[in-house]
Amino acid sequence: MAVAVALAALTAVPARAHAPARHPAPGPAAPHWALKDTGTTEARFRGLAAVSRDVAWVSGTGGTVLRTTDGGASWRDVSPPGTAGLQFRDIEAFDARRAVVLAIGEGEASRVYRTDDGGATWTESFRNVDPRAFYDCMAFFDRRHGLAMSDPVDGRFRILSTRDGGRSWRVLPDAGMPPALDGEAGFAASGQCLVTAGPRDVWLATGGAERARVLHSGDRGLTWTATDTPLPAADPARGVFALAFRDRAHGLAVGGDYRPDQSAPRAAAHTGDRGRSWRPAAAPPPAYRSGVAWLPHHRTAALAVGPTGTDLTTDAGRTWRTVDSGSYDTVDCAPDRGCWAAGEKGRVARLEH
Repeated sequence: MAVAVALAALTAVPARAHAPARHPAPGPAAPHWALKDTGTTEARFRGLAAVSRDVAWVSGTGGTVLRTTDGGASWRDVSPPGTAGLQFRDIEAFDARRAVVLAIGEGEASRVYRTDDGGATWTESFRNVDPRAFYDCMAFFDRRHGLAMSDPVDGRFRILSTRDGGRSWRVLPDAGMPPALDGEAGFAASGQCLVTAGPRDVWLATGGAERARVLHSGDRGLTWTATDTPLPAADPARGVFALAFRDRAHGLAVGGDYRPDQSAPRAAAHTGDRGRSWRPAAAPPPAYRSGVAWLPHHRTAALAVGPTGTDLTTDAGRTWRTVDSGSYDTVDCAPDRGCWAAGEKGRVARLEH
């Protein structure tokens, strides 16, 4: 089934009962992914921030950051200078001018930059000096308060906090963080291993250990509880790769095994109790998925993406069906129904209505 057909059902307006038959007037095409020419086939974009249908930011390999303000018709290279050796795996944007981007890696490779002028200039606001830390993802509660997470240091996930929109950061105490499992870590695959909903709730996705878990904090990262999920585990390549919460209660988890030669059964789960428990999807995506996003203004519809395609759920994650075969690593939607996806070889697409 084409993504156009599947998504058209979500936006269709039912006809009035007993209305007289008439020939429909020509209208716009049904919603579908439309590729946008970013001007590059080299960068792999795992960072994505959908501000609106017109404005989006992407970040990726080679220290690359691009921005569009015209719906993807044109893209401006706004990469921070001197960062060609970095991998920007996550980007959070507040509008067309203000954004924060996270570089991942061991030691000083993990950095945070902020711009207030659309990427014309950037300020490095954090550089990791602990060789044991490796930052994976970043998320904001609002324009001022945000967190970033690192793989475990001294047996616990490390949380970085900002109260000024990413201009400065401090490491939070780890007394309220449960011990990490042997081999447990986050996946810097789509910028969605750390997500927020509301003013204080945040969730952290893990893998690489004997169990794939989701950790939840209701106080902006000070104290956490851990819950097992049914997603594939017991291997460094398996786990929960991405989370999305529609509100404080209802969430989705996707992942699996990222190796292309390995199957990924049970690659999705859903929760209705803030992540205290997770149920496996009755009909999960057929393969590994690295990104997931709720469709705006739909209480039960969401998209999941991965290298082998896009899947749609219309029942809040209980069942999924493949609607597109294009390769994407991450997906994000804005309140005005502007949904974007990004991935390898400079691929960026917008959901066209």
